[in-house]
Amino acid sequence: MKYYVISGEASGDLHGANMLKALRQKNPNVAFRAWGGDRMQAEGATLVKHYRDLAFMGFWEVAKNLRTILNNIQLCKEDIAAFKPDALILIDYPGFNLRIAEWAKTQQIPVHYYISPQVWAWKENRVKLMARVIDYLYVILPFEKAFFEDKHRIPVDFVGHPLLDEVSHFDAGSDAEFRKENNIPAKKPIVALLPGSRTQEVKKMLDVMVATAKQFPDHCFVVAAAPQLSDSLFEKLPVYVVRNSTYKLLAHAKAALVTSGTATLETALFEVPQVVCYKTSILSYAIGKQLVKLPFISLVNLILDKDAVPERIQSNCNPKQLTTDLAEILSGTKRQVQLDAYKILKEKLGGSGASAAVAQLILERTRA
Repeated sequence: MKYYVISGEASGDLHGANMLKALRQKNPNVAFRAWGGDRMQAEGATLVKHYRDLAFMGFWEVAKNLRTILNNIQLCKEDIAAFKPDALILIDYPGFNLRIAEWAKTQQIPVHYYISPQVWAWKENRVKLMARVIDYLYVILPFEKAFFEDKHRIPVDFVGHPLLDEVSHFDAGSDAEFRKENNIPAKKPIVALLPGSRTQEVKKMLDVMVATAKQFPDHCFVVAAAPQLSDSLFEKLPVYVVRNSTYKLLAHAKAALVTSGTATLETALFEVPQVVCYKTSILSYAIGKQLVKLPFISLVNLILDKDAVPERIQSNCNPKQLTTDLAEILSGTKRQVQLDAYKILKEKLGGSGASAAVAQLILERTRA
């Protein structure tokens, strides 16, 4: 059995690697060829392109690298045709993967799509294309099943969220070890700061987060710095900084200030009360408001369909407001309210075993 797998981001490499591991456990006689990263390669995939070479974000960067992107698409098609896989497995990364799916359909290669593009947030016009070119769609958020099946009459499989497995299996080590490794004082409670992964975004968020931190001298504020961010962003700040240790930081944190994104869900799965905050330029926010029609910006609130964690956006994302919010979740009734909501969140996400579930479905459908 031969599978061709495509992911263009670190998260896709992580979830793809766990899926490959589950596929191999269920059928040792499988071969993988992939666009991904080190994790998929470690699970036995022959790597064609690393996701580091595919990361073009934003209109200008995409336009500037359009020739490279088009060459990559052509290379991918040729490589798939030469490999002759029994199935193509696409993981998120819609701008690239939907083009490949469209081509694969003409070649009569079965297309399995794991982790759906977030068409429920924006670009809903992609749904018709997805219905036409994807044979099997596996979704990881509970409301996605209703979105596709009830609203668009497209059958999907809800397999649960793979982050549940990642968090439940994660060994954070002791609090003392973590503090010693990162020169963090032994007694002060830790507040995690997750300001995002893009330089401009991080600059805006760090200003308001650090101003908030100054109001809590009895706590220790620690930034989770994305690997690609320059050290210069964090110089002379009155906070501690860790790299490649976000999960360890969350495991030992009492509360968190989190920029919107997957990090809000990861923080909830580690059962850390949080304040979700986001700030961007006036123009970017105005454009985003027109494109994205959602009642919430955090995955936690979207999944629970209620205001379970505070969301502070634009002018509401200021030190005075965040100071009030943070004080309420460090000690007080709102702290327990969030922790109770997290229990419901985990139930809605369907429990652990997403990687095994999607692997089983792919195997069954490939054999058929």
